[in-house]
Amino acid sequence: MTVSEAINYRRSVRKYDPDKPIDSKVVKTCLEQAVLAPNSSNMQLWEFYHVTSADKLKKLVPLCFGQNAAKTAKEMVVVVVRKDLWRRRAKANLDHVKSLFPNRSKAEMSSREKMARNYYGKIIPLVYNDMLGIFRYATMLVTGLFRPIYREVLRKDMRVVAHKSAALAAQNFMLSMAAEGYDTCPMEGADTWRVKRVLGLPVGAEVNMIISCGIRLPEGLYGERFRVPFDEVYQEI
Repeated sequence: MTVSEAINYRRSVRKYDPDKPIDSKVVKTCLEQAVLAPNSSNMQLWEFYHVTSADKLKKLVPLCFGQNAAKTAKEMVVVVVRKDLWRRRAKANLDHVKSLFPNRSKAEMSSREKMARNYYGKIIPLVYNDMLGIFRYATMLVTGLFRPIYREVLRKDMRVVAHKSAALAAQNFMLSMAAEGYDTCPMEGADTWRVKRVLGLPVGAEVNMIISCGIRLPEGLYGERFRVPFDEVYQEI
């Protein structure tokens, strides 16, 4: 499918065909497409748990409140935010920057290299360290009196940033699945604390969404797609 065809084909499917299996390798390939999604500062604070085990799928169904999209799913993908891994991801980015440039003195570095090293070595730790939240906020308030400044720097703001990035990856995944003729349903209705326990996730991990996967039955589409009129949400300025 073209991108436009995949977008139009994708629906949130609530009931999957029990007689049509899906290929786990295809789902994994679609997850490889997911991680190519744009994300804040390329921090990639996400993980994807591809659930193929019948036992684990069975345990997840009641935690998704028994909804049909979970009960009939052939597989599930749990999108997980890992803001707690920011130090590791910042180091990975910094190491990548260093690999792009030969060893040389600071005086010999290009402005681009200096900026990248400073960004991942100093700015990211300042932004993501929760212990500095109030200090960051106060600094931004004062600085913002004199020039434009990034203001969403509290702990709750950075959680939103991480979840937005994970959601972008989830959309990549669902569109990739649609292009393969597979169906999905993103589910927010779940007991995420118990889901974490089933998956063995650490305390710092947060479930962003659970995506059921399969091949649609006609009754799995709950009516025609409805969207409010485009003019209500579009503004040209």
